[in-house]
This record gives sequence, structure tokens and C-alpha cells, in this order.
Amino acid sequence: MRKALCIISGGMDSAVAAATAKSDGYEIVGLHFDYSQRTMQKERECFEKICDDLGVIDRFVINADFIADVGGNALTDRSVEIPKNSLNSTDMPVTYVPFRNGVFLSIAASVAQVQKCEAIYIGLVEVDGSGYPDCKLEFLEAMNKAVNLGTNCEFIFKAPLIGLSKAQIVVKAYKLGVDLSNTWSCYESGDLACGECDSCLLRLKGFKESNLNDPIEYKKITFKD
Repeated sequence: MRKALCIISGGMDSAVAAATAKSDGYEIVGLHFDYSQRTMQKERECFEKICDDLGVIDRFVINADFIADVGGNALTDRSVEIPKNSLNSTDMPVTYVPFRNGVFLSIAASVAQVQKCEAIYIGLVEVDGSGYPDCKLEFLEAMNKAVNLGTNCEFIFKAPLIGLSKAQIVVKAYKLGVDLSNTWSCYESGDLACGECDSCLLRLKGFKESNLNDPIEYKKITFKD
């Protein structure tokens, strides 16, 4: 069977992207990164549950603590506060981890080459995201070309959600049978989702616009149209 490496953060988007890979007929190899982010343990737990649900046997958890050593973001630097209710800000959020997806895709290519995968799936969202530069289709296409040149492979990078709204992603999750109670989006807490960070707000927006209920619990729900 054809194999695809799926980068699975434990979040809703990466879970749906991995489920899409399975529906596309691939045997999935799961890849997760620990980088000393605030919700690292919760995200790892969700990764394992998502893999269980998808029947993923081959799983890799990579220690990427060097990302925290680089710093410059609120996800790994606890002296920097997570912004609240700032979804419509035009400034680059401090939750942007510099070139994180570039780092992840580079390491993913190494694993995919060894595991003889032909595709690499990642849950990038450009249309209804936080505006991170490494979530753009142009970036993904450029990385795909660079990786193929650097590996002498012909990987196909796939971001099946990149042009979808959060509401469309929620609907797609239900159609694919993804258990969204096993996913986590909050940037701040691994116990109860804060309901106020950009990631929580985007998730809540998706559920509200799709007229479906989010199965996870929130400390506070402040989402407004």
C-alpha cells in the first residue's frame, strides 16, 4: 500500500488532514513534534488518540526543544503572555513560532524518505487562520520543491485544508468520522481550553458557523461575530 507521512500536532486541522490521507487510500505514518510548547503534554496525548482512531501503527515523536531555545514566541516563552481576544489584529501574533512549519516539513522529509512515503500531509490553513507566513500555499509549494531537490525524491506535499474555512473543516471532520473530542487547539492550557486565545476563537468560530457543538470544554467562551 502507498504510504503517507502525516504531521499530527494533536489539533483539529492536522487530525482532519490525516483522516483525509486515510480516505485517499494511504497507509499513514504519524509524526509529532514536542518543542516545549505550553500544551505539549496535552498535544502528545491527542496525537496518540488520533493515531489510535486512524489505526496508525508507525508513529514518531521528535524532540524539537531547540525551537524553544530559539524563542521569540509566546507558545514556548512563558514570560510572553498569550494574546486574548485579538483575532482581528493586523499585527503578526506573538504566537507565531518562527518558521515552525519549515522546520517540521524538513524533518518530516527525512522521516518520509526513510519510511518510503510518497506523500507528506500537513494541516495548514490559510483562508481562516492567524495569518502565519508559513501557512501559505506559496510557502508549501516552495518547500516541496526544495525538499525534492535536497532528497532526490518526488514527494507530494498535501495540505487538503489550506483553502477551507474553519466551518468547512468542522463539517469535513464529521463527514470523515474524526472524533474531535480527541483534538486540542488551545495555546494556553492543557486542562480546560481558555476560549480566548486566537486558536480557541478560530475553533469556536468554526463550530458556530457550522451549527455543530464542540465536544471539548472551555474555561470561558467569548467568541463573537
